[in-house]
Amino acid sequence: MSTHIVWDWNGTLLHDMAAVVEASNAAFATLGMAPITLQRYRELYTFPIPKFYERLLGREPSRDEWTVLDLAFQDRYQELADACGLTEGAAALLAGWRADGRSQSLLSMHEHHRLVPQVRARGIEEHFVRVDGRVGESYGTGKSAYLLAHLERLGQDPAHTVVIGDAADDAVAASRAGARAVLYTGGSHTREKLAGLGVPVVDTLAEAVELVRGGLV
Repeated sequence: MSTHIVWDWNGTLLHDMAAVVEASNAAFATLGMAPITLQRYRELYTFPIPKFYERLLGREPSRDEWTVLDLAFQDRYQELADACGLTEGAAALLAGWRADGRSQSLLSMHEHHRLVPQVRARGIEEHFVRVDGRVGESYGTGKSAYLLAHLERLGQDPAHTVVIGDAADDAVAASRAGARAVLYTGGSHTREKLAGLGVPVVDTLAEAVELVRGGLV
């Protein structure tokens, strides 16, 4: 059985980290927090996201504060997202994998009703056998349960599945599902943070696909 790829969206296929940081800073401003740089974001970012805010605030935000933060982030991100392009080479990689008769899908913790139009607008929806985003609240929600449900809907064997993402949560979700993972350094984490997770780490999406194609992951 050939390997199925489950792609992550934000910070992986979508080159949107500048927008993510700007939207995060808009959220921080609602609580009077100072803005941070992309490098600082990548050094501190963790999951679940309230723990990320705790690193910046010195305490975990209350549920009311979380609601304000999340709304401010989503509003500003939506203003910026349309200008974000795909990561270099992503469209060709998706088309090539599909042309080879191999399957791939997309799973993101971005809200489903926002995710689908973003994927469609970039002309790549046809390459995926399924596109799933988050449904419901985001507070403390990891990708693990979503990945299990995603693979079940596809009827896909986790043992023949590789998740390509940019965050520790992608590796955790893959491990819990019985799948494998490759992590890309161009997204939300520094290479140093990814290197300790026990999965292959790459600097380009082309490297990730070659590892999968060659059966090296």
